[in-house]
Amino acid sequence: MVLFDESINYIRENPLNFLQKYIHPGVAAVVIKPSVIGGFENAALIARWAQQHDKMTVISAAFESSLGLSAFVQFAQHLDLESAEMRKWMKKETEITVAHGFGTYKWFKEHVTAEPLNFHHSPDHGSVVASAVDAGRLLQQGRLNSDVIVRNSIQEQVKDYQLPVDVDGISVSLKVRETGESSDGTAVVFLHGFLGTGEDWTPIMKSVSGSTRCIAIDLPGHGESTLRYHGSRNGLDRPNLSIEVMVDMLCKVLDYLALKKVTLVGYSMGARIALYTALKCSNKVERAVIISGSPGLIDTNARTTRKAKDDFRASMLISNGLKRFLDTWYAEELWTSLKIHPHFNQLVKNRLQHNDLHNLGKVLSDMSIGRQPSLWEDLKQNQVPLQIIVGGNDAKFKKIANEMVSRLNSAHEVAEPAQIIEIPNAGHAVHIENPLAVISAVRQFITRTNKN
Repeated sequence: MVLFDESINYIRENPLNFLQKYIHPGVAAVVIKPSVIGGFENAALIARWAQQHDKMTVISAAFESSLGLSAFVQFAQHLDLESAEMRKWMKKETEITVAHGFGTYKWFKEHVTAEPLNFHHSPDHGSVVASAVDAGRLLQQGRLNSDVIVRNSIQEQVKDYQLPVDVDGISVSLKVRETGESSDGTAVVFLHGFLGTGEDWTPIMKSVSGSTRCIAIDLPGHGESTLRYHGSRNGLDRPNLSIEVMVDMLCKVLDYLALKKVTLVGYSMGARIALYTALKCSNKVERAVIISGSPGLIDTNARTTRKAKDDFRASMLISNGLKRFLDTWYAEELWTSLKIHPHFNQLVKNRLQHNDLHNLGKVLSDMSIGRQPSLWEDLKQNQVPLQIIVGGNDAKFKKIANEMVSRLNSAHEVAEPAQIIEIPNAGHAVHIENPLAVISAVRQFITRTNKN
């Protein structure tokens, strides 16, 4: 018997081409975990291949809740009926009993629903079964066990602290958020975008912290991180908060926390910092996830225009205040899908909590992509495995992502080609608009790291 579960995630060819290797009649069954291979659509594709090649299809659970198991039970029954019709059409024996793998329910001490899915012994099949009718009833009428859900979420704590860092005439006290543990000096470090904070990553950190240490930082000028300049007179000669300075700060944080190798996850401005660090300080970076990020601008005129635009934005931020700045900022086409997201108003409310407008404006100006060195040529020498995530509705950054991957994968021999993950129903702010899909992609990327 051949088991297709996690392994199917890592093939880089058409799944049906991959499965052709297992047409041999000695392969009697295919065991599929829908939650591991990307959902019911992928599972159905593999199941139909199995049916067409006269192989039994077994659906297996991976510690799903009662709700998840209910959906699996209905899906399994659907496949059993399909298989029976297929065998009838092929004039083969139709009475085949399939024992699907839903026994993980026994390991749960409590359930997310007030009543768990009803499993019982079937004398006809000689095994434990669940009724598709019961499963449908639970999906439609089941009540959540609020006591368990609330208690467990409260126990999932994220600790925070301030971390002092000195670099190039600047003293910074960085707000750090942390959850999860690691025994080998590795961690996943999250870097937010302009106007964000480390708190933006909390849902994703909690979701992946079961297997690794997770750290998020309020970048300088943002959130609860504070800056003090040495020897500055009237603020006119303040040191530059360039991307090189930001990366220097990040590396010092990694050293202070005794982190040997990290996976960087950066969004937008944070993605630029993550990419720069991966290319210039690869000895500290095991992998990097680039979300809605760019290697910079090549064209000189485009760089000049962008510098002027960001300098003007920075002056307006300081002069007119954050409220008016946010109204203008989110009026741009880049945020079209984010503005209709149900959490958009709360996001804007959170953004208004920034109180260091001078340094926030300085970051916008100094970290302008017009001032950042172009990294396009550096991509040819990249040695760090990259996962590039973009929103399906973000046409501008989808184009950039494709150009990046083309350059990364064609420049030299790479042990692991860069991959693009396109997140559906999301624009530029992918991790906010569709966090579950981002969690799935990042978790698979991290899991691959651990297996290697």
